[in-house]
Amino acid sequence: MEKNERYAAGLKVMEELFSEEVRGGMGQMKEVSPDLWELIVSFGFGDLYARNTLSLSQREIITLTTLITQGAFEQLKVHLQAALNVGLSKEEITEIIIHCAGYVGFPKAVQAMGIADEIFKENEKASEN
Repeated sequence: MEKNERYAAGLKVMEELFSEEVRGGMGQMKEVSPDLWELIVSFGFGDLYARNTLSLSQREIITLTTLITQGAFEQLKVHLQAALNVGLSKEEITEIIIHCAGYVGFPKAVQAMGIADEIFKENEKASEN
């Protein structure tokens, strides 16, 4: 893919995964480091997420798992919402976190579950309005 095609594909995927508000917050990276922003959009989402073999929900399962493993809990918040946006259920996400406990340890799994609970509650509150 050409550079512009990769960037456009990345933006399209980001629209499917993230709300406009989240994308706006992420876009602040352009001001801090336009080069890193280009890598995030073109490589992270244009090259990796836009591939055809795995669905976005399968990719989010992988992403959730790796973020929990790393203890990257700020990024986990964003991707928990993205996972819900692409069709993963609360029950599936909960099960992913439980399964991770055996591989990453209880402290990371417990923290991930607490973050998931926050996201679930935010979504319930939003759907009530």
